[in-house]
Amino acid sequence: MSRLTTAARLLGRALPPALIGGIAVFGFAPFSFWPLLPLSLALLFGLIDVAPTPRRAAYIGWAWGLGYFTGTIHWIFISLHTYGGMPAPLAALAVLLLAAFLALYPALTAWAGKRLAGQSRAALLLCLLPALWLLAEWLRGWVFTGFPWAAVGYSQIPDGPLAGYAPLVGIYGVSGLIALVGGIAAWLMGRRFDRVDGLALAGVLLLGGLGYGLKQVAWTEPSGKPLKVALLQGAIPQNRKWGAEDLAYNLDTYYQLVGKAKADLIVMPETAFPIFLHDMDGYFPEVLDGMLAHVAAQQAALIGGVPRLDVRSQRYYNGAVLLSDPKRPANYKAHLVPFGEYVPMRPLLAWVYDNLLNMPLADFSSGGPQQTPLKVRDQRIAAHICYEDVFGEELLPNARQATILLNLSNLAWFDGSVALAQHGQISQARALETGRPMLRATNSGTTAAITPDGHYQARLPERIEGTLYAMVQGMQGNTPYLLWGNTAALLLAALGLGMGWWWRRRES
Repeated sequence: MSRLTTAARLLGRALPPALIGGIAVFGFAPFSFWPLLPLSLALLFGLIDVAPTPRRAAYIGWAWGLGYFTGTIHWIFISLHTYGGMPAPLAALAVLLLAAFLALYPALTAWAGKRLAGQSRAALLLCLLPALWLLAEWLRGWVFTGFPWAAVGYSQIPDGPLAGYAPLVGIYGVSGLIALVGGIAAWLMGRRFDRVDGLALAGVLLLGGLGYGLKQVAWTEPSGKPLKVALLQGAIPQNRKWGAEDLAYNLDTYYQLVGKAKADLIVMPETAFPIFLHDMDGYFPEVLDGMLAHVAAQQAALIGGVPRLDVRSQRYYNGAVLLSDPKRPANYKAHLVPFGEYVPMRPLLAWVYDNLLNMPLADFSSGGPQQTPLKVRDQRIAAHICYEDVFGEELLPNARQATILLNLSNLAWFDGSVALAQHGQISQARALETGRPMLRATNSGTTAAITPDGHYQARLPERIEGTLYAMVQGMQGNTPYLLWGNTAALLLAALGLGMGWWWRRRES
């Protein structure tokens, strides 16, 4: 009975912060009610503030994180169970375990903040928790290959008052500023309003006002002539993507879409050809030749997502290939997804792939961190594949050389979920950070053209077959983030930690 009582008490303590974290999903696309994120953090920080010990604070942070990550990445279940073949209980458990692991980051933030602050509320709420939150999200972006999805800063993109800071300090810097707003709100809770509180409130208003002002800054300038772009969306269900009997259906879908497109640049999404490029040349030359004849007649360029074998190295790559160029230049995916595209620690974990998952083409090689942009007329296009645009700093070496960014994705793995809209919002952040237009050609959504200020210029509805046309102006020049990467955000975190140490010393 005592064990049941203890478990019930732990569950009761975990439920409120888990709910506070769970509702934060509505702060992201497609809902985009951005005030939820600073509110959620304010309530979390308030609970951490009144926690009696660092250990209790860590538990509160973990419970919040469990609700938050379960809410924001629940759609992984679809890929594991519906299309990956994993039994439903195991798939649900896998999602829950991933959320529980990711929740360790807010737990560590809460524990360290409470431990370092001592008895100083000001140091905890105004300095340490915002700085540690920024550092935790940055760590989450690269530890164990990284999982930076659902950084709280994305909620501000593109219309939140803090979005204007993205070209300066990147999405992690925006996350730190949201945490600062949440910390100030928690600081004001339950206090009698005095001059210090007035200064804190004025600081929030100044932060938001400056953010709106920064949105008016044009960090980059036009380069070359605009391109008329046609982005193709085949809307091929995932269960018809890889079957041998569906190959003709896949090829015919994009053959027809390419044949009807009229543009300077025509783009097909990731793995539009669910077959290796050398097999296309060998067994289906009429399909590719027909496409190339159409684009040649209008002096257009054709980029397509195609898996490719390097004959010399015998390595496979997930590529964006400039098919209309006889030399077939390509940008290959650099940041691969564990189990989706390669098996990590193969001697130990190959059994997961062999026995529990059904993932086609799961043994790719990385294309490397820096690659030459694809040349289309007088524009330079840096292409990346699917999930890797979540890693903002990794895109910078190629973005500096490019005038246009391009993402090719197949998100039919998560059809019908918020993952499609969330990924679109992530691409909006990359456009805003770099001052470059971003094109998205996807199998099922979100296919879109995004302006350098992070807004949708045009987009297709999800899960319909169609072609999106847009006039896209390439841009050149550097935003501060394009030059500095995450350095500025990390300096802000260091400043916050230093001020927290000073404030604790001052009040001790």
